[in-house]
Amino acid sequence: MGNREDLLAGAKRCLIEKGYAGTKARDVAAAAGTSLAAIGYHFRTTKALLNEALIEAMAEWGEELGRALADDAGPDATPQERFEAAWERIIESFARLRPLWAIQFELISQMDRAPELREAFATANRQARLGLAEVFHRLDPAVDEPTALTLGAFHQALLAGLATQWLVDPQAALSAKELTRALRTVTDEFRDGQG
Repeated sequence: MGNREDLLAGAKRCLIEKGYAGTKARDVAAAAGTSLAAIGYHFRTTKALLNEALIEAMAEWGEELGRALADDAGPDATPQERFEAAWERIIESFARLRPLWAIQFELISQMDRAPELREAFATANRQARLGLAEVFHRLDPAVDEPTALTLGAFHQALLAGLATQWLVDPQAALSAKELTRALRTVTDEFRDGQG
């Protein structure tokens, strides 16, 4: 690897260990085994380096989560079985990828001061919504993109809420089975006109 790649790898490690706000230029240079001047030469600012490292880390995380969710419950699985199996894999990722989930929440407060991050997050959100519609509904986004975006946004809202619960108090957060049961109750109430 060259200095640029070393800096990106070091920045990703620092982001995971220290978070976005806690990562300083010296931390990244030390983790990368480079000089502080290398940051300026390759990225101009530490913030630009951290933003690029974060965007790369999020893309890698998205690919990993996509691979995990692609492990379908099986071709004969019911929608409920697919829902529960997918949520089991998502919840497992909260523990395995906890630092990346935490960084995303940390950065939400930075969005107004970092338009490049807002743009990267918006692009990632759109792709995530389309991917979630494919996973949960086997809906090809190319066939019906508006519906895919709406359904994906619904699952994304569940995802953000559950991630928040898990980051704050993992023992009290819903399991995949509990989430499935809650959704079943809500849909039954809608269908029966109750509630």
